[in-house]
Amino acid sequence: MSTPPPPYWPAPPPQQAYREPALNGFALASLLVGLLCVPPLGVVFGIVALVQIARRGERGRALAIAGLAVSLAMTAAVVFAADRVAERLFDRLDTLQQFEGVEGELTPVDDMRAGDCFNVPRGDLLDESPLIYRIACTEVHEGEVTSSTRFEDTLFPGGPELKKTATDTCWKAQDAYAMDSWALPSYAEMFYFAPSREAWSGGDRRLLCVIGTAEREHRGSLRKDAGTLKPEQVAFLRVMNEADLALGGGPEEELDEALPQYREWAREVDRALAAEAGLLDGVKARPELAGPARAQLKGVEAARAAWQRAAKATKPAEFQDAWDAASGALSVDTEKALRGAYGLSTRVPDWLAGQPGDSDGGSKGDPDGEPDGSSSASV
Repeated sequence: MSTPPPPYWPAPPPQQAYREPALNGFALASLLVGLLCVPPLGVVFGIVALVQIARRGERGRALAIAGLAVSLAMTAAVVFAADRVAERLFDRLDTLQQFEGVEGELTPVDDMRAGDCFNVPRGDLLDESPLIYRIACTEVHEGEVTSSTRFEDTLFPGGPELKKTATDTCWKAQDAYAMDSWALPSYAEMFYFAPSREAWSGGDRRLLCVIGTAEREHRGSLRKDAGTLKPEQVAFLRVMNEADLALGGGPEEELDEALPQYREWAREVDRALAAEAGLLDGVKARPELAGPARAQLKGVEAARAAWQRAAKATKPAEFQDAWDAASGALSVDTEKALRGAYGLSTRVPDWLAGQPGDSDGGSKGDPDGEPDGSSSASV
């Protein structure tokens, strides 16, 4: 008996080996290029990688997204850095242009002294920290130093307080440097250079007081201090400048809001006028001064009486009436005659033109604003 053949079983289907999708090359390149060499190219590679991965089903999507993000961040950083470098480059070029376009020798502020003349880039005397180019006063210049001092404070006093201190100091410095204020040209102005808060924290305490003449082409020193004038001229100008300083030092607030401060101001003006009256009383007997001195003394005494009433005012309207009376008591023409008798400038400055007692309404000097020749020493 024969053995039956084994039952037929179909062969199992062949097993296909599993293949992992290929890693997209641009995805890896995007991350590497973004980190190591050219970030903008990494952005391009990242976008190409995402497109190819979507089409081909390749691996590397997360890697491509990371490469794209890194490349974008690095590109932004490169752009920011390039902008800063360009800004510094342009600043450097601008500084070089300033060096080329300004007459004089570049000088540190700390080395400037009273009597030094200088120029600044573009004639900008309002620049808080300008480059200063010292030059001989006989040459065209835009500024002349009246004083160079240092703040004594240890802590930064704050903007308003620093401005007040600088302004008061520099007006006094100008009055001492150019005592005959009527002899100053009409385009001359007071400026100062003071340290900013940042400069202060770095140790800068320098205050430079300046007469600015940038509005016109100016040559020659404006110095007329006690060493260049006669003793009687110096004594007269000191009391006149003190009176002008007091008159210009009124409160900044409105009269209705600060009557006590205005009353104190009135007392300060009265004290300054008292010094002027004392000097005039002492010279009224001199033949060359008698007429103008007596006329000025009469006006000063009337003005003092009005300021004394203002100092006692209990209402703003009372103060205003006394103030108006005090202003009307002093005559510009009388002061002009007195200054002429002293051998000083008789050119009425712009800030007094049109004031009570100014018969001609302004200067009789030449159209350039220079003294009219009656000064004992021309500018």
